Amino acid sequence: MEGDVAAAIRKYFPLIAHFHAAGVPGRHEPDETQELNYRFIAKTIADLGFTGYVAHEFRPSPGRDPVENLRRIIDIMDV
Repeated sequence: MEGDVAAAIRKYFPLIAHFHAAGVPGRHEPDETQELNYRFIAKTIADLGFTGYVAHEFRPSPGRDPVENLRRIIDIMDV
């Protein structure tokens, strides 16, 4: 997707069966170093009443604890 991700999600929501997310850049875990605000995106998805799956392409950043990264991702996405 390009541009306004939340607006695109709202527009195409009736056609979406699941969400697949990855960090930008690098396809790493979502955090404050990424271009996308995944907490805002997760809230947009939840506000639409989505009850399906949100998958994340998880490739931990080098030098970080993978388990701690998963905890942070859950904190970000749990809205």
